Amino acid sequence: MKKEETLLHLREAKKAHIKWVHRAKALTEGFPVEKESIPMDSTDCAFGLWFYGEGQTLGMKPGMDCFKEIERKHEELHDTYLKIFKIYFGDFDRSFFSKLFNFKKQISVHEQQAASDYFTGLKKISEELLSMIERLERRVGAMPESEFETIS
Repeated sequence: MKKEETLLHLREAKKAHIKWVHRAKALTEGFPVEKESIPMDSTDCAFGLWFYGEGQTLGMKPGMDCFKEIERKHEELHDTYLKIFKIYFGDFDRSFFSKLFNFKKQISVHEQQAASDYFTGLKKISEELLSMIERLERRVGAMPESEFETIS
C-alpha cells in the first residue's frame, strides 16, 4: 500500500469517527437515531474497522507506539457511549408491538440529563482521540515512501 492511500484511509476513518460522534449527539438531543447507526463495540465502528484492520499493519512500524494510546482512548469512548446506549436502548424486553413499530423508550428528565452529561464526557474523549489521530497523520506523513513498500 502506498503512503498516500494509507493517509486517505486514515482520514476516512477519522471522518467516520466524527460522524459517529455527531449521531451520538443527535441521540442525546432527542433526534430519532437507529441504534445500529452508532455501533457500541470499538471493533464495529468505521474507525475501529480501520484501526483493527489496515491500521494494525501500520501500527507495527517503528515509532508507532501511539497505537496503544489510541486504542485505549477509543475503548474509553465506546465504554462511555455504552452508558448512553443503555439509557436509550437498554430496555431489551420491550413488547412485540413497540419493536414492530420501532417505538422509542420513554426517557425521563433525569435520564436525559445523565445522557447529556455522559455525552459531555464522550465529546472530551473524542477530542483527545482526534488529537491523537492527527498526530498519527503527521507521523505517517513524515514517513518516507519506502516505509510503505513493506505495508501490504
